Amino acid sequence: MVQITFQPDASDYRVARYAAAAIALSVAEAAIPTPLPGVKPGLANIVVLLVLMRHGWREAAWVALLRVFAASLLLGQLFAPGFFLSLAGSLFSLAALGLAQWLPRRWFGAVSLSLVAAFAHIAGQMLLARVWLVPHEGLWGLWPVFSATATVFGAINGLITARLLAEPTNPDLPPNRP
Repeated sequence: MVQITFQPDASDYRVARYAAAAIALSVAEAAIPTPLPGVKPGLANIVVLLVLMRHGWREAAWVALLRVFAASLLLGQLFAPGFFLSLAGSLFSLAALGLAQWLPRRWFGAVSLSLVAAFAHIAGQMLLARVWLVPHEGLWGLWPVFSATATVFGAINGLITARLLAEPTNPDLPPNRP
């Protein structure tokens, strides 16, 4: 019989802490009333951006995906349409961030990456909704509304992330990437 053991390292604990924060923000955000379904500030994305800029894409992907699954489970929406929309948005966002993180940091910082992620998230959700839930061209009429919210919340979340990155880090944690 083969026994497989897993020994967590510092990055596993770090991902768990960040994921817990992102999950808590997602659950709290679910309690905020919204004028349109799907229009949310995306507060958990601040945590994902913070992880991306401090620890890299791999850890940010773990945090984002753990957040989607755990928050959906806690909210009683696991495998419901909202879960799949959130997952599609997160996967598109992670793909866009995976490409955008290599852009020059002096021109593309937290705010730019947050805007890229917000628009990719909406694109993923809209494409899935169009293919699966609302097979009608009228869905694209919502694009200006979602684009405006992506611009506003993407910029705000990026500014918050930039502010958090500017604060001194815990000496026990590794420093920010250059």
